[in-house]
Amino acid sequence: MRARNKPWADDFLLENSHVVELEPFDYKKNWSNVFENNNPIHLEIGTGKGQFITGMAKQQKDVNFIGIEVAKNIIVSAVQKVLESGQNNIRLINKNAEDIREFFGESEVDKIYLNFSDPWPKSRHEKRRLTFHTFLEQYQHILTENGEIILKTDNRSLFEYSLVSFSKFGMEIDEVVLDLHNHSDPLNVMTEYEEKFSAKGQPIFRCRAHFK
Repeated sequence: MRARNKPWADDFLLENSHVVELEPFDYKKNWSNVFENNNPIHLEIGTGKGQFITGMAKQQKDVNFIGIEVAKNIIVSAVQKVLESGQNNIRLINKNAEDIREFFGESEVDKIYLNFSDPWPKSRHEKRRLTFHTFLEQYQHILTENGEIILKTDNRSLFEYSLVSFSKFGMEIDEVVLDLHNHSDPLNVMTEYEEKFSAKGQPIFRCRAHFK
């Protein structure tokens, strides 16, 4: 469902430019200066309303979190959550992630989260899936040598497609969980979608993978 238009969004984002980076191109290879430390960088592509990234930032205060969300009317909710959390280890980017190499340099990111990405179920839209090989090439470029991708979804078809895509790309799959909420992981932070789907009894799939 499309988010309701928020005519005040532009002004709000501008007022909170200390949270949302409006020109992330300027910080490529320089995110350590933005955070004023050399802590690891974890990236969430499609951060939505920000529940996951704020929860993770509270849990891992020695990690810098960056969330990308293209929808302006949605990212304002994430900004509000960041402000309410009081965490200073979060930055948000209001841009399309078509080529994240525009925002990050080689080996600048330690972990990438793909949470409940659009499955783009039609074959003609395969190239838009965030686990299509052209996206994997970008992830490989910006991830550190031991960096990993963590995927969570309720969509079994996307999950299966992603496992195949990772394997075809020559990645090592480290974990496959077919029902996350019946799997013991006290550190799991749920997204808004995850709460919604889990409440309906839908299994949540998760996998972890890294480049060889």
